[in-house]
Amino acid sequence: MPNPLRLALSVVLTLAFLLATSPAQAASLVRVLRYDASRAAEFRGAVDQAAQIWNSSVTNVRLVAGTPAHFVVVADNGWPRALPTSLGRGTIWMGRQATSQGYHPVRIAAHEIGHILGLPDRRTGLCSDLMSGSSAPVSCANANPSAAERAEVERNFTGSTPLVEFGRLHVDR
Repeated sequence: MPNPLRLALSVVLTLAFLLATSPAQAASLVRVLRYDASRAAEFRGAVDQAAQIWNSSVTNVRLVAGTPAHFVVVADNGWPRALPTSLGRGTIWMGRQATSQGYHPVRIAAHEIGHILGLPDRRTGLCSDLMSGSSAPVSCANANPSAAERAEVERNFTGSTPLVEFGRLHVDR
């Protein structure tokens, strides 16, 4: 076989291999998101627990405490809310108003992190739906995302368009 033909065949086979393996390689990539909960006051532990829940729930996103942060968590006296500015970035406010009414802090933190991960509010009223937020009973302590919520986050970080509105404050009231 002449050299130019061998070279062309080699290029075609290499491209075919790359096209066949790239989706699998992309799916195996883990996006690391750093969060800064240094201003979360009494909610620091709840935020860390919520991050671990998400880490055990999805495979292509890993939340780690550290700076510079992709998102920050702040405690205040208002209602919990999140301002996702883009996928994986934004600000979370752990408002004391909800916990003073009996809402579970780890569920609140996991719910607000869900917004940062691209999930919108879904007021289903079901405790099994993390993104149902305050529409679930005050007694609900479930901080685990449902199978559908986990799958949506996985899709968000493999190129799907997230359903959450970026640049809009999400207040779950």
